[in-house]
Amino acid sequence: MVLSRYSATELKGTSDCFVKISGSGCATEQVGLTKRFHPLEGNAIKASAEAALKMASIDLEEIEFFELHDAYSVIAALSLEALGFASPGQACHFAADGQIFPGGRIPVSTFGGLKARGHALGASGVYQAVEAYLQLTGKAGLNALPTTPRVGLIQSIGGIF
Repeated sequence: MVLSRYSATELKGTSDCFVKISGSGCATEQVGLTKRFHPLEGNAIKASAEAALKMASIDLEEIEFFELHDAYSVIAALSLEALGFASPGQACHFAADGQIFPGGRIPVSTFGGLKARGHALGASGVYQAVEAYLQLTGKAGLNALPTTPRVGLIQSIGGIF
């Protein structure tokens, strides 16, 4: 899901900035890595993000932070690679180089991710939306990015292994 920030000057009749869901996408594949044809490719991750970006008329390069589904570390790595933020097999190096931290290429899960919230099944996506809202409206407090972003991406995965 792509979320974008708009200000009062961009939309008349409002007094503050607000967040709009600019695009959304959905795709399916086997959740369990061992059941996939290519276990290290996130085809549904890529397809759903491409659909959301297309609907929002936004290029991947415009995404300023990424609330990814990190219930398992490997899914976070596969997500970064599937979307093209990191080259295949290089997500851990991308992270080690600081590219997923505030000030990096694509800050990831700036509030600590799903595990930091206890990964409440069924509510994880809502947490991500709230955290994206806080970033986009400049209300993220200690977790705020160096500059208030205008566009963020949320990814939530569900299914049965």
